Amino acid sequence: MEQMLSGAIAAGWGIAGLFFCRFWRRTGDRFFLWFALSFWLEAVNRIALGLLVAAQEDSPLIYGLRVVSYGFILYAIWYKNRPRS
Repeated sequence: MEQMLSGAIAAGWGIAGLFFCRFWRRTGDRFFLWFALSFWLEAVNRIALGLLVAAQEDSPLIYGLRVVSYGFILYAIWYKNRPRS
């Protein structure tokens, strides 16, 4: 049951990534691209958590992927709001 729920969550992350990818293709704004990459990385994170038997929520690999994913979001927000010279 846990693997099935993990797969459903991964599918949701993947669909959210496709949603942002569609906006990126339509507008060309990198903000949406970084968000799409972040959501896809979260989907990979969930898949790895579901497939790896020894993986825990606090294992360095899983936690590291999550930190990189949230870093993409923070970078997108910073890049969008940086002062233009």
